[in-house]
Amino acid sequence: MKNYSPRLFDLYKDSIKPLLKEKLDIKNVMQLPKIEKIVLNMGIGDAKDNKNSLAKAIDEMTIITGQKPVITKARKAISNFKLRIGDPVGVKVTLRGAKMYEFLDRFISISSPRIRDFRGLPSKGFDGRGNYNFGISEQIIFSEINYDKVNTIRGINITITTNTDNDLHAYELLVGFGFPINEYKIKKKGK
Repeated sequence: MKNYSPRLFDLYKDSIKPLLKEKLDIKNVMQLPKIEKIVLNMGIGDAKDNKNSLAKAIDEMTIITGQKPVITKARKAISNFKLRIGDPVGVKVTLRGAKMYEFLDRFISISSPRIRDFRGLPSKGFDGRGNYNFGISEQIIFSEINYDKVNTIRGINITITTNTDNDLHAYELLVGFGFPINEYKIKKKGK
């Protein structure tokens, strides 16, 4: 298993890097954009009152990512929501390396076509620093989840972090992987 290399990582090395170097007119190979990590975040509104809901979310996130999630806790007390500091509010997973490329491969080829009324992910999810954020309204799009065992439909926020600070470079990188993203339009400052 030491010689294993994910399919998308090999694709990046062999095809995407030379293509990006030519397309973005980058001379130094070390300046080419690459994906550093993928963070998945699932908020759970009733985690404080319903321990079963929190346990189920942990199980689902573990099945989706292949990695045990971290429980996120409230940083502030909000009386309207009956929330105290330290109460559980969700779970998150940070993927790097081989697991990151495997998740990305499964998302691109299996999960994204299962999204209802899917017409591509919006390109307005870029944050101005080369990172891309988007949300999924149902965790059941992942084929690893058994639909019969789901007690509540939950959304997942996914953040793809790159090493570039240019949104256009990050967009070209994601399109090179075959990411289902709509055409990126460069934002004009002041509009």
